[in-house]
Amino acid sequence: MSLRTLFVPNRNRGSLISFENFLYLGMVYFTVLTGFGMVYLLLGLYAEPVLAEAGRPGGTAFLQKAETAVYFSAMTLFSVGHGDVVPLGAGRWLALLEALVGYTIPAAFVARAVMDRE
Repeated sequence: MSLRTLFVPNRNRGSLISFENFLYLGMVYFTVLTGFGMVYLLLGLYAEPVLAEAGRPGGTAFLQKAETAVYFSAMTLFSVGHGDVVPLGAGRWLALLEALVGYTIPAAFVARAVMDRE
């Protein structure tokens, strides 16, 4: 399954909102969240720092960096963020792209439910 299936009407005329649709939506969110989190982590490890915790660069331990990257990815995907972790440099553009994806996914989910109804 891909993100494209959210935009294509379902040919089966069943219930409007099903458990499978919510499971699919959850898997899309999980995939996007972990994908962007790993991009933040890889850029932070092998290039310049892209995330800063409360105005200072994150910890040096790998698990601490991974936790910060996934946390920032979740906060950016689901909301505007709290401000305790801020993007730097190229991370700003990634955060912008992730926020756009985070706002598009629910709109696509609602559009698909409306298209299935018609």
